[in-house]
Amino acid sequence: MTVGIIHAFLRWVLDVFKPGTGKRRADAYPIPSVSERTPEAPRSTALRLPAHRSPYGLHSVLDGEATATVRPYLIAWERERAVHERALQQRRRTALVLAADFGVDLDRHVIGAEGVPA
Repeated sequence: MTVGIIHAFLRWVLDVFKPGTGKRRADAYPIPSVSERTPEAPRSTALRLPAHRSPYGLHSVLDGEATATVRPYLIAWERERAVHERALQQRRRTALVLAADFGVDLDRHVIGAEGVPA
């Protein structure tokens, strides 16, 4: 007897908290009958979509010169860096020539070494 009461109580709790069936919404929007619907166009005059074609299956060769594969700001940064590297290399060459030929040392990384005789 207690098992029947427990089952009845559980059934009642599940009925209260289970999701709706949607029966009330079905009556709110009546479906038009077949005679009220517009007639369909014949199959021969219906517009068809073109067949799907993957861009990877194209047999034409892509022109690499026509597409931009690198961002323009990256190209500008590389040019600026190349100019800076050339100027730095020129300074190094000048310092090397002055040190080798004339004994002039342009390296001033040791603080206070200017006044020390060699």
